[in-house]
Amino acid sequence: MADYLSMLTLELNGQRYNKTEHANALLRRLDGRSRQSLEFKHCNISAVLLALGYPYINGYKPRSNYQGALLDAVEAQAQLRVDLQEAAQAAVLRPAAVIASGSDEAVWVSTPRPSRIRETPANYAPRFSPAKRDYLAQEARNRSLGRAGELFVLEIEARRLHLAGKKALSERIEHVAATQGDGLGFDVLSYEEDGRERLIEVKTTAFGEMTPFYVSRNELARSKADASRYQLYRVFGFRDRPRLFSVPGAIDATCELEATTYLVRLGG
Repeated sequence: MADYLSMLTLELNGQRYNKTEHANALLRRLDGRSRQSLEFKHCNISAVLLALGYPYINGYKPRSNYQGALLDAVEAQAQLRVDLQEAAQAAVLRPAAVIASGSDEAVWVSTPRPSRIRETPANYAPRFSPAKRDYLAQEARNRSLGRAGELFVLEIEARRLHLAGKKALSERIEHVAATQGDGLGFDVLSYEEDGRERLIEVKTTAFGEMTPFYVSRNELARSKADASRYQLYRVFGFRDRPRLFSVPGAIDATCELEATTYLVRLGG
């Protein structure tokens, strides 16, 4: 666990390290532990960190079937790691620059699937702990990163239509979040090759593909009202090697939603 948090701190700071060397050093210290079991435990720690509001190490896909004791242990360790907290804070607030999208083959990936059987969400059980952070929520409010991701998608969409021989349609693509405001429930107005509209909501993260993201009530409603035209583009790994996948249709039809805040009005 301590080694995982050290690697995560290095990764968030943009410092190089070698996962294999770290794994080999751990295996020499852990008698009887196989590499597969070590990898599995790293993936469990990734899931715990997401639950605490931290990013996770790229390459250790979160596995949520962890024991409560692991959550308690990671929670305690993270609370003591000031270097980790400072690295995470700096990473989520860092401005992002617009970058070229590269070839479609290198950018698009299949929509990831959770590494567990889909379960009925448990009743909310609050953990009143100072170790729980809102780093992922802070990144979601990083307007520089969000805008860079939207411009990244604009370029991808324009190239898609241009390569399909639909130059006129490619020139009609509109960054509506910038030209009309962010109240439409989507960010980019694009088109299918037959001229039908494609409404694209862009969610961008600098972290891994399984990083949770936030949608507004308005975005959710738009995805339901225009499910046949709506697509959520999840851009991930943005600062290192940006890639994306698409979630078409109503967001709540394919994603698990969890309420995090409430709008409160006085009254009975």
